[in-house]
Amino acid sequence: MKTLSSLQFPAGFTWGAATASYQIEGAWDADGKGPSIWDLFSHDGKVWEGHTGDVACDHYHRYPEDVALMRQIGLQAYRFSFSWPRIIPDGTGAINAKGLDFYDRLVDALLETGITPWATLYHWDLPYQLFLRGGWLNPDAPKWFADYASVVVSRFSDRIRHWITLNEPQCFIGLGYFTGAQHAPGLQVGLRETLLAAHHCLIAHGLAAQVIRAESKVPARIGWAPVGAGYSPATDSPEDQAAAMAAMAEVHPNSVWNATWWADPVVLGQYPEAGLEAYGEAVPKFTDQEMKTICQPLDFYGCNVYSNGIVKADSDGKPIAAKLPAGYPHTHFMWAVTPDALFWTPKFLHDRYKLPIIITENGLSHADWVADDGMVHDAGRIDFLAKYLRQLRRAIADGVRVEGYFHWSLMDNFEWGEGYKHRFGLIHIDYQTLKRTLKDSGSWYAGIIRSNGAALG
Repeated sequence: MKTLSSLQFPAGFTWGAATASYQIEGAWDADGKGPSIWDLFSHDGKVWEGHTGDVACDHYHRYPEDVALMRQIGLQAYRFSFSWPRIIPDGTGAINAKGLDFYDRLVDALLETGITPWATLYHWDLPYQLFLRGGWLNPDAPKWFADYASVVVSRFSDRIRHWITLNEPQCFIGLGYFTGAQHAPGLQVGLRETLLAAHHCLIAHGLAAQVIRAESKVPARIGWAPVGAGYSPATDSPEDQAAAMAAMAEVHPNSVWNATWWADPVVLGQYPEAGLEAYGEAVPKFTDQEMKTICQPLDFYGCNVYSNGIVKADSDGKPIAAKLPAGYPHTHFMWAVTPDALFWTPKFLHDRYKLPIIITENGLSHADWVADDGMVHDAGRIDFLAKYLRQLRRAIADGVRVEGYFHWSLMDNFEWGEGYKHRFGLIHIDYQTLKRTLKDSGSWYAGIIRSNGAALG
């Protein structure tokens, strides 16, 4: 029989929830904020059913209520992102004091409630004026980002210790520049230009890490939060397990959905040989100094994990896709429910990069609504999280150093190109009235936090 201590997560484990500025803040043009690429993308009617983030959850005005709900859940940490165009409306130049004041109020409210702020510098809302200057394709983009980081760090590093530079570059570059239709700015450039934009954003990460390290007023902990891009084995056979680990190291031509092309430069200081071979002449020219800039010391590796691909070993032991059985469980987003994603993906990243792991996003889109009793009974979300968290505990028992878990998301919100179709939150948002309702999963998560995971059983 397992004891309470054997069921608990490690002492000091961080339990939190996460959001992103454009997805919850609203107030899209309030108090001097400039437009972002997502404002223009949604205003152009490119989001499901014409939805926009103009109001979203109105967190800009309702943050005190949201912080009170965080306290009710018992969050130890809250991961949020700064809106670059709210702070520097044109992306460079004049600073918007009222934008900084909003984040002052938010950070102070968190600290007064005993919640540790974890700040993300970039969660996709590039200032529109910088898009007009080429966005991430412009070689000056890393400098723009570093200057923005300096403004934020100067103002908030007396109270914020935990920093994340970029969120999911595979998405904002891959979906925004390569495939284009799903995400702002909605471009469909070639692979060569996509990899150039990717290279610029990696340099931006490195410069921002340097800024945080040099200018923080308290000792800083720095990481980033790419997509996990993981795979799980189709069976428990050693061959399939080895195939899953090998699949996570692969880079495929005409796709930027992988882990290593992005993470090897950041952590190891070089692009992976598999990627150089796969991308060939599309690889941008780069210098040794640029690679040194990209590869800055990190304190943790954040990863966003929702669902893994499934692979098996072929007759030569190489990974090939395994077909999921008919009727496989999936989320409202049609993502397969693969709980062992929180075992295999952290294991691969920890083995390869030797850094502590933070699960910076994990959760599911679920078909939630307010019942006749005024509550939101999202039993499916509770079951999903329990299964995934048990696998994360398994990874820790297997020697993976996992230091924290952030549920995505704190509240239902604007789900990018999908608008308000999907609900990921622990808190239900009525988008007509903006009423907040804590879901059953929010109360359940509170018990997980109180018990440091032991309530999972």
